[in-house]
This record gives sequence, C-alpha cells and structure tokens, in this order.
Amino acid sequence: MTSGLQSTPGLQSTKEEILSSARQALSSASAHLLSLRTPEGYWHGHLTADSTLESDWLLLLLWLHPPTSGRFSPPEPEKVQRAVASILRRQNPDGGFSIFPQGPSEVSASVKAYFALKLAGLAPESPELTQLRHCILSLGGIQAANSYVKINLSLFGLFPQQHVPTVPPEIVLLPLQFFYEMSSWTRAIVAPLSIVQYATAGKPRPVPAGFHLQELFLEGGPVRLHSDVPLFSWKKLFLIGDSCAKIYARLAPASLRRKAIHAMTRWMLAHFRLSDGLGAIYPSMQYAIMALEALGYSADSPERLEAQRQFDNLLHDDGQDFFFEPCFSPVWDTAIAAHALGAASQALTPAGAPPSETQSAGDWLLTKEVREKGDWSIKRPHTEPSGWYFEFANEFYPDIDDTAMVLMALRHTGASSPVKLEAAKQRAIQWLLAMQSRDGGWAAFDVDNDTHSLSEVPFADHNAMLDPTCADITGRVLEALCLHGADPSSAPIQRAVSYLRRTQTTEGSWSGRWGVNYLYGTFLALRGLRAAGLDDREAEVLRAAEWIRSVQNADGGWGESCESYAKNAFVEAPSTPSQTAWALLGLIAAGDASSESARRGIEFLVSSQRPQGGWDEALATGTGFPQVFYLSYHYYRHSFPTLALAEYIQFRSGTHKD
Repeated sequence: MTSGLQSTPGLQSTKEEILSSARQALSSASAHLLSLRTPEGYWHGHLTADSTLESDWLLLLLWLHPPTSGRFSPPEPEKVQRAVASILRRQNPDGGFSIFPQGPSEVSASVKAYFALKLAGLAPESPELTQLRHCILSLGGIQAANSYVKINLSLFGLFPQQHVPTVPPEIVLLPLQFFYEMSSWTRAIVAPLSIVQYATAGKPRPVPAGFHLQELFLEGGPVRLHSDVPLFSWKKLFLIGDSCAKIYARLAPASLRRKAIHAMTRWMLAHFRLSDGLGAIYPSMQYAIMALEALGYSADSPERLEAQRQFDNLLHDDGQDFFFEPCFSPVWDTAIAAHALGAASQALTPAGAPPSETQSAGDWLLTKEVREKGDWSIKRPHTEPSGWYFEFANEFYPDIDDTAMVLMALRHTGASSPVKLEAAKQRAIQWLLAMQSRDGGWAAFDVDNDTHSLSEVPFADHNAMLDPTCADITGRVLEALCLHGADPSSAPIQRAVSYLRRTQTTEGSWSGRWGVNYLYGTFLALRGLRAAGLDDREAEVLRAAEWIRSVQNADGGWGESCESYAKNAFVEAPSTPSQTAWALLGLIAAGDASSESARRGIEFLVSSQRPQGGWDEALATGTGFPQVFYLSYHYYRHSFPTLALAEYIQFRSGTHKD
C-alpha cells in the first residue's frame, strides 16, 4: 500500500535522526519488556480497577461473619484497616469516589465506599464520611445507585427488598435457552446471585446493632423500581414481569422452587471445574462464596475451600499496597507482549531476525488452548473446541479477542513442537470462523448475543447484559485471519469488512468496546481493514486517519477519557503511552507513517520513555463495562509503545512484512 499523505516539507532531512532515536527507544523498550517475563515464559501484569472491589470485600465479610453481640468482628481486623486505607486513598476532593482515575465522583461507587467505611468503623460524623455523604446526596442519594448496589444492600435490609429487581433462579429453567441469551459474565453473576437473593427473601442477613444507611436516602427521591417508565416499552413489560416474579416468589410451589435452585446450583458447580473460580471474575466468584454458604456448604467443605482460595488469590496485599484484581490477565498480557517483541525483532534485525527469544511463551500459550466445550457451544454444538481464555484457567469461556491475539503472537514465538503449533492454529482459525455473528462481526464470548430487549430488564443497568459484536474485536479477528492466510475475497472476510464499513462513525472513528475508546476501536478497525486488503486511499481509511490526526494533543501524544462513553463522543484527556501507541498504529495501518502527526507521536513516546525502557501511565485505558467499570492494564504502557515503535521503524525504513 502507498502512503495516503506526503511528508511534511522540511521533515525529510530529519528522517534518519528520528529513526535512530526510535531504534534506541525500541531496543530499550524490548529489553525492558523481555525482563518482565516470568521464569515460566509468560507475562502477567497487574489488572486494577476502582475502589468498588475493596468495598465489596467488606460486604462479603459481613455475609460470612455476621455480627456477634451486635458487633462486626471479622477475622484479621488489621486487613480490614488496610482495605479502609486503600479505599480512602482514592477519595476525590469532593468526598466521592470515581470509577476511573481522575474521573468525577460516581454515585454507585460512592455508596459502596460509604457502606464499607461505615461498616469498618468510621463514624458518620467523621470528615471522610460527612463529605462523602454530602456528595452522595448531591448525586441523587442511594436511590440513584445501580441495581446491583441496591440488591447487595437489600440482602442486609439496608434497601427495601420490594424495590430491588428480582433475580429468580427459575431463569435457568426458561425455554429456548433463554439463560444463554444473556452475556457470559451476566450468566456467571446471575447464577449465584439468584441463590443468594432467594435465601434472603423476607429474611435479610443481620447487620451490626444500630447500623443503617438512612442518611443516604435523598428526601423526596423515588425509591420504587423505575417509577417513571413509558407505558408501551420493553422496560415497562419487564417491570410487570418483575412484579409477577415477586408474587410468584411468595406463592410458588415449594417443589418448583427447589427444582430451580437445584438446577442453578448444578450449573454453578459445573462451572467451577477447570476454572480459576466461577467465571474467573471477581463478582461471580464473590457471589459463589455467598451462594455456597447460603446453600449450607460448611466453611471446610471442598467447594467452599476452593471457591474461597480462588477468590483470595485476587488479593494483592504486600503490607503497603492492598487491592483486589477483578481477574487475572496472563494469556492476554503474554500474547500482546510476545507479538510486540516479535515485531521489534523484525524491526531491529530486518536482514534476518534471530531465533525468537519468546518460544517459551509460545509453548506456554499452547498449554492454555481450550479443548472442552463451554457455554459458546450452546449455539455452536458441532464446532470443535479451541481458542484461548484471558486468565490462567477458564475453560468454559474462551475469548474471541484473546484467540485472535494469541494467533498473531504465535506467528512470532513459534513453539518447540511445530506439529502441535500448527494443529492448534488450525483449530483456532476454524473456531473463530464458526464464532462469526450473523451481522459479520465478532463479539467477546458468544455468537449472536444481541437480543437488545434484554437490556431493559430491571437488573441490566450494569450496561453489560449482552455481548454484541464490536469493531475492536472484529478488526483484530480480521487481522489475525488474514495474517494466517484467509482469502480477502472469501465470504467471512468480506462480511467482516462490510461490518466495519457500516459501524464507522460520521467523524471517521470506530467505538472501542474493550479499550478506551474511539482511539482503541479505530486503530484495530484500520488494522483489520489493511490486513483484508483495503487500499489506504479508500474513503473510510482516509477519514479515519484524518480523525486520528485531528484529536492529537499539543504535546504530540494522544489521550482519551473514559467519559467518552457517557458523551458518545471523543473526550480528550492527557496523553498516555498506550493510547498514543494506538493512534500511531492506526495511522500506520492507514498508510501514514511519515506525516508530522506520526513524527510528533513518535517523539512523544521517545521523550516520555523512562530510563529503564518502560513508560508510566496513570489513567485507565481498558474498559470492562462502559460507564460502569474501567480497567488499568499495567503492561499496556510497555507492550503497545513497543509495537508502535517497531511498526513505525519498519514502515519508515521499508522493511515491513505482513
């Protein structure tokens, strides 16, 4: 492909100087990234979020250790105080808590923090809670919190049970595989939560003597579930269904309720197998422990012990830092790092790259290939299992995004057994092709998980009831398939290209579901389109490149706020290494490696690099649930700049190879 832009006059004389500094930065970055590899050959950076995880841990402790003599007396009280300190470190100047670094105070996170801090012993009249309470009331009070916060509090009688959504265990018995029309993570959460809610219906768990949250209720604010809803709407229909479910819960035959609880319990226990906890994510693992306790499993039962062990593994507590990780990301971190290092090796030794230093990563990744059928097989029963998950073990939930990333990494790493490597690649390719949705795109875990009316159920305000297709995953899968020999003219590739054409915004960008946000979606869409053979003079590519250049910061880097999801438009933020790398990778994919924008982006990465070869990054650039939960991947700041520097060098020196 030819460049869509000509070099800016006067910059050609500095080309070799820029390339030289980029090579030095890449060499240092590669060495640093390689130094982060574990002895087993994989990468695993911290994955951190907001204060809600530590707050929810206090709620779990209250569930497992009900008050004695009216007092909350959990084991290891010093650990509780470290959790309190961890929460308070993230309190905003206005007293509230945000859901991403440097973000505005958000009511649900703030209510969770207030509950946790008060439970742990902070007095309501303390400066911290006084300021926090005023902030919560200014945001609409406890009534403005999301459904999951209200459900959690209702388990202890701290919010009226009649005014929270019902999560009936009978969901698992509904016909037409209704349970599998919800997203994978929602299924993993709903299964134990339905048991927990059933166990506390009409009989909330005890709280310390005198403990309440009445001071958080905004006077005159609505308490009823969605009190103002259009009459003729899906939301109204589901609210009527929720009312019926509440009546059913009081009148249902005990035998039918037992059947539902038994079926949901059986589903939950089956999904413990070959996984780092239920769903291998914090919320479902927390609810699983609570559900097992409610079902009567003793604390020393094998099921409780294993569930607790997996949950406790999420805690990072070294005596100074105290935080829970929402899950682990070793497969993801390894695939991105190995791919970046492979590109770096090609850029630094174009005449013939030496044998990969990351073969051990390839061998490790091969041990993580899924070989058993999981939830995805409900809609694809005849597809051979394959793919890769995100965590150390999560056999039921291979991740389409991870699978594509691993396939790209394996091109660089190789493996000690070429036969096993090739077999795994072919299985994964066929699995990806089978997981393409009817609209031409790819989602994260499921096929055609897009029954949009389900987003109106009362407990769906976590903004992740569904797992629809998205541009970022579609672009990455498109790139992976084409790099592994897929015919650009084939039907699956053309359907994916059409999907990306349709989903481009009028400004020229694409939204990113799993990274913040338009910069992430745009760079991946452009890479997919380039791999599929789209010329960089196509209108979609030109518009996208121009959009990237238009949102560049004055310092030469790029940054985007998590607020862009709430605004449905790009919201600028201070430049970050990962987002600057994404912008550069998008420009390069669009055929622009020689403009002033690209040069200034490279200069930003070079000038902001730390002496040890890595980068610092204070902001969250990963997305869990838009507008609800954001993530900081601690290795993004190292891997993506390494990849961007490598591809820039290859394109500017004419050595790039697809």
